Amino acid sequence: DHLKHCSRKLETKKMTNFHSGSVAVIGRPNAGKSTLINAFLGQKVAAVSPKAQTTRRRQLGILTTESAQLIFVDTPGLHNARHKLGEFLNQEAEESMHRVDAILWMLDAAEGLTEDDKRIAAFLAQMKHRPPLILALNKIDLIPADQVSAKLTLFGDLVKEAEIYSLSATRGDGRDALLATLTSKMPEREAEFDAEQVTDFYEREIAADLIREACLQHLRDEVPHGINVRMDEFTERGEQGAFIAATIFVERDSQKGIVIGDGGLMLKKIGTTAREEIESMSGRKIFVQLRVKVEKDWRDDESALRRFGYKLEPKRKKK
Repeated sequence: DHLKHCSRKLETKKMTNFHSGSVAVIGRPNAGKSTLINAFLGQKVAAVSPKAQTTRRRQLGILTTESAQLIFVDTPGLHNARHKLGEFLNQEAEESMHRVDAILWMLDAAEGLTEDDKRIAAFLAQMKHRPPLILALNKIDLIPADQVSAKLTLFGDLVKEAEIYSLSATRGDGRDALLATLTSKMPEREAEFDAEQVTDFYEREIAADLIREACLQHLRDEVPHGINVRMDEFTERGEQGAFIAATIFVERDSQKGIVIGDGGLMLKKIGTTAREEIESMSGRKIFVQLRVKVEKDWRDDESALRRFGYKLEPKRKKK
């Protein structure tokens, strides 16, 4: 079956001792937020890349067990914004921390403490009525075992009244203990979503993110942040699968040449990688057709940002 994307509420009999709630998953870029959510769900619903700003919109990852439903809110990485798109990404992440039942802050043990981490700590410290906060020190498989304790102390001192766990989102160390703790923070109430639903994104939205992920995988460092993908067509073809047509936007003519590559070779590589990922996600055959266009300096163009679905809202007033 395809990923469930219906957003209707679950109609069930009232369940006793069932816990249901939402968890905002925050952290700086490339801390492992989407990787952890995909691991919890047992399937890929969020794009993952070693490049920063892979996640650009809040996305739900919905995990339902016999006794609980956890709604993970995957957010863009909090960072020092250098353009209007960056401001939008930070706004998305900050807004996600309100009206949730817990906050999970993912930290990168391998890279260590950064200025972005300190900015996040300052934001969390000034929050009024902050929900329970859990710190997850990720990528412990990449540091010597005798350094883990010191890392836990260093990051644990960032914010008061927060539990801290060490884990490897990819290898699995500490994931079960972290999940058990998050579940314990959820209030006792009925499930909000159907048990089979795993995300609030439609297939076409996930497919667009997977195309951008393929771009991040294959392109040079100077190109990926200026990439945006617009889904132009997503047509079902019955037993033949589905047809996808998408446009990859870049900011400069020189970037267009890099994305296309000599004789179209790079664009073909991107299309092949994206097709394989989308087929794995959807469970059926997919045909992908890509083209490349220039939208000059779109990350700092409010009109272009609105057309691409990024809209800055007035900042929330502090209470």
